[in-house]
Amino acid sequence: MTEPRELKKRDRYLEKLIGFQDTEPVKVITGIRRCGKSSLLKLMIRHLKESGIRPEQIVEMNFESHDFYKMTSDELYHYVKDRVIPDRRMYLFFDELQRIDAWEDAVNAFRVDFNCDIYITGSNAHLLSSEYATYLSGRCVEIRMLPLSFREFLSFHDFEVREVSSALGGTRRQAFDKNGERYDLREVFDAYMRFGGMPGIADIGLDQEKALSLLEGIYSTVVVRDILEREKRRGQRQITDSVLLRKIVLFLADNIGSSISASSIGRTLMNEGLLEDEKRKGTPSTHTVQAYINALLESYFFYEIRRFDIKGKAYLRTLAKYYIVDIGLRNYLLGFRNRDSGHAIENVVYFELLRRGYDVAIGKVGSSEVDFIATTADDKKYIQVTESMQSEDTRRRELAPLQKIRDNYEKIVLSLEPGFDSSYDGIRSLNLIDWLLDD
Repeated sequence: MTEPRELKKRDRYLEKLIGFQDTEPVKVITGIRRCGKSSLLKLMIRHLKESGIRPEQIVEMNFESHDFYKMTSDELYHYVKDRVIPDRRMYLFFDELQRIDAWEDAVNAFRVDFNCDIYITGSNAHLLSSEYATYLSGRCVEIRMLPLSFREFLSFHDFEVREVSSALGGTRRQAFDKNGERYDLREVFDAYMRFGGMPGIADIGLDQEKALSLLEGIYSTVVVRDILEREKRRGQRQITDSVLLRKIVLFLADNIGSSISASSIGRTLMNEGLLEDEKRKGTPSTHTVQAYINALLESYFFYEIRRFDIKGKAYLRTLAKYYIVDIGLRNYLLGFRNRDSGHAIENVVYFELLRRGYDVAIGKVGSSEVDFIATTADDKKYIQVTESMQSEDTRRRELAPLQKIRDNYEKIVLSLEPGFDSSYDGIRSLNLIDWLLDD
């Protein structure tokens, strides 16, 4: 693994890893490429060394490196075996392990043969598919990693949030860069909404041309290496059309937060003339479109969210919604625009809820929808997201679905312009930026 110039903190994920250190389960870190998985392994290795583990007890391998690129499962086993120190606990770190065929055999053998603690990263959900579960059922723990939250974005780009005196009395928050320059938090949030949360952007600075180049590289790697190449390696021929794949990516990116189905995507692409290539005969089948969507979900490029009937207390099979893992990637694909910024901030809220450990669904209440139902084992929240709560029409529209819910769980409206009222009939109105900061 190549050493990054500086290891930035990802405390939320590192604390999870440390919590599982020296426990039996294999630690599996998953997430889209370039979201920081390799750096998290480095942070864990640094923690081990600082807590007294000797360097020779640590074996680290990055399977994107040419050194290990064509390694077989047997060769992997013997490479590690040759480095095991008798009567010492070993710590094994395998980055992008899904590139090795039958890697499960080697990992299972390590567990049986050696006194070791195992950490794996992978950029595709196929890593945790049924084949893996067969080998290590109940013996692995998944840590899902996402691009930077707004709080992490501030930290990675060397902004510090401070309380300053407000002209209206009291205090308000502002961001200060490393040179002491002062920025309105909304200005920095707008930068987050433009550039997104891929950690690599912190290395090149908030430069639009460089950022787009980096995002293009991530997109190409995910699509070409993680989807098209992987299909070839698995001997499957479902995902073979790179043009169709890109059209589906663009469609999903353009329709984040909208209820859609595989059949509606196929019809829309045909109706808009996006699939009128001479070689094509008719609309791609729903089965084909769904296979392409599944590949994008497996590569963590998009996330699917299902609808939940609040009164009927059951998930609905009809019409899911999709959100893109990073808003910067969406801007790379579609260009920078403001016309659907409401869906863009909804996208940000969805992933923040995932970071905070919630299971998230869309709430159906009668003929209305609540943007998000966020649940944990001991908590539930109903959340609406809107740009502004300052107009009477907007307030009525956003509050109505929440007012129909009769239980006593917390109900919140998040917006960039909450207005002066902090509560409406017990429904809290919160500033979205404050909510993102007050984790």
